[in-house]
Amino acid sequence: MFAKITDITTRVYTSLLDNTEGADAILVCLTESELRQDGVLGQPQLDQALERMRAKGLFTGVSGELEALPTHGLLPYAYVLVAGLGPAATRDTLRAAAVFAARKMLALQFERLALKLPSGFDTRSGASALTEGLLLGTYRIAAYRKNEPVRAELRQAVLLTEAAADAALLASAVAAAEAVAEGTNYARDLTNLPGNKLVPASLAEEAIKLAQHYGFAIEVLDEHEIAARGMGGLIAVGGGSVHPPRMITLRYTGDPDSANVLGLVGKGVTFDTGGISMKKPDGMEEMISDMGGAATLLGALHVVGQLKPKVNMVVVIPAAENMTSGTAYRPGDIVTMLSGHSVEVLNTDAEGRIILAEGITYAKAQGANRLIDVATLTGAILVSLADIATGAVTNDDEFIKPLLQAAANAGEKVWQLPNYPEYRAMLKSDVADIKNATSSDRWAGAITAGLFIGYFAEETPWIHLDTGGTAWLWSAKGIEPKGATGVMVRTLAAYLCDELLT
Repeated sequence: MFAKITDITTRVYTSLLDNTEGADAILVCLTESELRQDGVLGQPQLDQALERMRAKGLFTGVSGELEALPTHGLLPYAYVLVAGLGPAATRDTLRAAAVFAARKMLALQFERLALKLPSGFDTRSGASALTEGLLLGTYRIAAYRKNEPVRAELRQAVLLTEAAADAALLASAVAAAEAVAEGTNYARDLTNLPGNKLVPASLAEEAIKLAQHYGFAIEVLDEHEIAARGMGGLIAVGGGSVHPPRMITLRYTGDPDSANVLGLVGKGVTFDTGGISMKKPDGMEEMISDMGGAATLLGALHVVGQLKPKVNMVVVIPAAENMTSGTAYRPGDIVTMLSGHSVEVLNTDAEGRIILAEGITYAKAQGANRLIDVATLTGAILVSLADIATGAVTNDDEFIKPLLQAAANAGEKVWQLPNYPEYRAMLKSDVADIKNATSSDRWAGAITAGLFIGYFAEETPWIHLDTGGTAWLWSAKGIEPKGATGVMVRTLAAYLCDELLT
């Protein structure tokens, strides 16, 4: 589980010989052109070692490269960590450099790191990117071994700037970056919880804790209230489990003078067997991550609670466990939803879209006039985008533009998929208002799954984010760790808190 770096400070940089904080190592970030310059480390022996690595192609300055050079007493640090920034320093490359530096520090079991901001880069933006990367890089999955060894922790970081900056402005940038990274790591922690440690009721309890901590209004409906209100889809999906469903709603009012309310809906399937349409056993353990959309929204609320943006939000999390039993719903069932529409169930493993549809309808009933849903919805998105990008579908191209820009600012990849009438036609049912799957999910499966949810959004501006390929990784990739990634927390934070993060 993630540990917050307890001490992140800034000071004006004088030279590499100045280590008043007693840091174990210093991070120096270099572009490809800077790497070819003379004397970048200020010590001939270290510069020669770096040049030999460059000549051999061992360190070329591309983003993602990081090497630890022992100083042998030439500098008041045990190591100089040299990170590549590619052709130019950007928020993305600085964030990545800090992630890899944090991982290297943990591997070396060092506790204190100094980080030199690159020359000519905006101080506030650089401090923000490095802080965010450091905290993301310290993340590790919780272990449950009987005799778990004590893990090394990165406890102190000092950001070195070339010139004095507005201390309050710099401190606010660091604090905002901390909030974003901690929200992401919080979402990772929730998503990585085993299915026997997180069921719908305990997900609701976690939401209650978060609400109490930040003062959000919260409502949790149990299975009896869910049924009484006519949420037949949520009851059906959760009906096969001994752990009954919950409908979780949190509200944040940051702009009481505005009538605009953003509805955020997150898929909270705490474990997904596929139900009667059971999944193959190989890899099913990943299905602890099927509540990744819910975790993303709770992570985003963690950021909102700290930064307090001027927006109004209602966050709806339909939570269920999709199991198979004598009470599970079946292929061929007709389910009546909260909206009054009927759904023909062709595949019980297409359950996420059903409970999200209930969440969309409930968010609208709570006053939402714009909607974004986040879900580990389909395996089909992997066919289209692999585990590289999150897929997006919308009914309003103008509505999605700021979100796509927020994703770019946050360094997360989102790709908009088409919404053509022919795709919506593929969901027509002979016996119900809509069916929950097409005859072949291999044909536009990610698009039609999203458009099922969009059917219930109706005319309300709506965006669907399919994180089925990006919320969970079987091995670390780039700055993302193995297991849960907390994807879309940073994007939603940038979208909701733009003025507070720039």
